Amino acid sequence: MTATPTPPEAGTPNPNMLLTIVLRHHEGLVLDDVQARLKASEWWERFPVPGTRVVSWTVAMGLGQIVTLEVPPHLLGLVNLELERSAWGVFSTQCYPTYDFVPVRERIIARVRAGGQ
Repeated sequence: MTATPTPPEAGTPNPNMLLTIVLRHHEGLVLDDVQARLKASEWWERFPVPGTRVVSWTVAMGLGQIVTLEVPPHLLGLVNLELERSAWGVFSTQCYPTYDFVPVRERIIARVRAGGQ
C-alpha cells in the first residue's frame, strides 16, 4: 500500500497533481439503487485509491458529487481503473486535471498593486 501524499514544505514544488472528478448521478437510479450498486462494487473500500488524498468531496444538488484528489502522477492510471471498476454504472464520470489558483491569484494581485499587469 502506498502512503498518502503529504503536503510539501513551504517553497518546495508539489510533485503531485490535483484531479477533479465529477460523478454525475444517473437519473434513472434512486438513492437506494445507488447505495446498493456502490456497495456491490466495493466503492467505499476501493476509492479513493491508496496513495492519493481527498482534498475535497462535495455534493452538488441535481448534479452529483465532485471529488478533488491529490494524486502522484504514477497513480493516475490506477485512479482511472478504479473509476471504471466501481463507479461506472452508478455515475457517469468526468475528470479534469486542476491546480490551486489561490497562490497564483495572490501573486497577480501583488503584481497589479505594484503597478504591473
